Amino acid sequence: MSLSQYPQRHALHNEIHARPPESMTAPVAVSHVVMLTSPSERAASRAHVAELLRNQHLPMPDATSTHLRMDLGQYRLRWEMHTEFVTWTFMRQLDAAPVPGQTPPTASQVVPQEWLAALPGQCLASVHVWALPNKTSNTDATDELVKQVMHEDTLVASTVADGYAEVYTDFAIHADGFSRMLLLTGSISTRRLGRLVQQLLEIETYRMAALMGLPAAREASEVLGNAERELAELAGSIRSASRDEEPQLLDRLTRLAGQVESQHATSHSRFSASSAYFELVDKRIDDIAESRLAGLQTIREFMNRRLSPARSTCQWATRRQDALSQRVSRISNLLRTRVEIEQQQSSQALLGAMNERQGMQLKLQATVEGLSVAAITYYISGLVYYVARGARSVGWPATAETTTAMAVPIVAVAVWLSLRRLHNKVFEI
Repeated sequence: MSLSQYPQRHALHNEIHARPPESMTAPVAVSHVVMLTSPSERAASRAHVAELLRNQHLPMPDATSTHLRMDLGQYRLRWEMHTEFVTWTFMRQLDAAPVPGQTPPTASQVVPQEWLAALPGQCLASVHVWALPNKTSNTDATDELVKQVMHEDTLVASTVADGYAEVYTDFAIHADGFSRMLLLTGSISTRRLGRLVQQLLEIETYRMAALMGLPAAREASEVLGNAERELAELAGSIRSASRDEEPQLLDRLTRLAGQVESQHATSHSRFSASSAYFELVDKRIDDIAESRLAGLQTIREFMNRRLSPARSTCQWATRRQDALSQRVSRISNLLRTRVEIEQQQSSQALLGAMNERQGMQLKLQATVEGLSVAAITYYISGLVYYVARGARSVGWPATAETTTAMAVPIVAVAVWLSLRRLHNKVFEI
């Protein structure tokens, strides 16, 4: 069928198969590095992995690839580009069980060290994982290995994968800059072991990514504290402010609102991302299906106890920002309403004064109209006088003075009526 295809159909369909877990067989060592990257460093990261593959005469990644898996002989490389960071995972098959009294070899030891030290970005997390078979190991050997690899005072352990494996970690950064996890496996399939290792790595990755919101929350708390104090001061000043002081208070309140919204816009995305990462940590802990080992706290218990304060701090900072923004908005509206009411009152007083002035102008206009009637009558009477003088020569019986005297009342009434009619027409309009 030649159906019209949605342009992103195949990309969306293949998203369900993106970043599948690696199949692993114990004993295996895994080194996982998480690098925070800027947009320019993300491009440099792709070039960096291309440099490694070029040196091994292997195919280059294309310009749009965000995920790569490659066998480089001594180790396997898994490279993934995420929204904020890039992960580098190196896997090395071990020949035998670790020598008692010695730390097991790591996967990063066989990676070119100069190339590894030049990874673009800033290291957010790095962890060594050893997946070792535990079928023939006795309890004493296990305890000795755990003591050799981990710090006992911060040891966290549990059975995972429905009891088919045991995981030990101390959530501590060791001298080489890596934290450590020890996974002792029983009869577990290679694919399930790969999923389990990936889930443990993601717990560490997302835990650190979630905690990136904590410094922003602490910084926001300081800014919000200052803003809340200033808002309380402004609210008190508004109660006793005079009309002349209100514009200055409104200006200060507007500046405070801008500061609060700017800080909110700066940190909101970070808090939202942290909330999403915290949820991913919870989901991955659910996925490993852990249960308690006698005398030791589980990963879930450790995370709940240690991460809960940081999570609550980020959530409280978000709620505090929203609440402060709403309070600033309410007080701004209140002050603005007060200023508008006073402006309306001033406008009403101004309109009243204008009405009074208009009434005075009408009275003056009426006075002027009386004078106008007299003036116009005077000039018209003068014209009548000259006409009457001229009419005497053609037989007009009355004298000019008599004719003018008789015409004055008639002219005055006619002028007054004409001005009154004009006045009425103007005010009707």
